[in-house]
Amino acid sequence: MERLKLLCPVFASFEHFSSFSSLSFRRSPDLEEVEEIMANNIGPKIGQIAPEINLPDGEGKRWKLSAARGRAVVLFFYPGDETPVCTKQLCSVRDNWSRYRETGAEVIGINSDSVEKHAGFAANHKLPLRLLSDAEGSVVRAYDMKTPFYIKRGVVVIDKDGYIRYRKVVFPVFRPSDDEVIAAIRKVI
Repeated sequence: MERLKLLCPVFASFEHFSSFSSLSFRRSPDLEEVEEIMANNIGPKIGQIAPEINLPDGEGKRWKLSAARGRAVVLFFYPGDETPVCTKQLCSVRDNWSRYRETGAEVIGINSDSVEKHAGFAANHKLPLRLLSDAEGSVVRAYDMKTPFYIKRGVVVIDKDGYIRYRKVVFPVFRPSDDEVIAAIRKVI
């Protein structure tokens, strides 16, 4: 505050305010200010607007997060198709599919494997969820699910308005429990 007073004497008159957040301005923010505020609130953390997703699924069809507005979305990030822990995790989602469907949430799996590999993996294990191919890694980076060596195993639950409400990342040899994920979905629906 002292530096601000030196730079701009107008702020000296606000000395009795403890912070600028308590100031109220008489004008509404213009469009550029609103866009800047919104852009700064997009990110991978709880309470932020979920970054957009526009990726192909195992059938080659594009899926966009923005098209799912109005319903909860669950994103399962996992290192790779046909690996022991990933297969066990997604087969567990399959085995609990009726419970996931009861929530009304759209359930999505994401990693960097190809569309073709996803199609084979889903067919091999009769997986009912949509698997998205992030071959370039843009989405796993946007959701902070990438290390220099592998994709992290994590779950993100997004509410119907597009805000991240739950996020859990686990060590790759472990997996989040379906009970915990379904409870997180139920909190946002």
